[in-house]
Amino acid sequence: MTENQVLAYVKASAMAQGLVLDDERAQRVAAHLARTAHLAQLLEGAPMTVEDELAEIYQPMAFQPAFYKAT
Repeated sequence: MTENQVLAYVKASAMAQGLVLDDERAQRVAAHLARTAHLAQLLEGAPMTVEDELAEIYQPMAFQPAFYKAT
């Protein structure tokens, strides 16, 4: 996508979600989105196999309720 297309996408998405973005903020969001898309393209091109996936070793910590003290 070109810079103008990314900016148009950001503005259309913001409008669809009811978010108000001035031009300066929309430009910043578009820059972050373009950078993120570029990083995703680099990752997609990385030669990885199933064996490279580390998700199978991920284990979330057990739930521990937060300590709450009423005042």
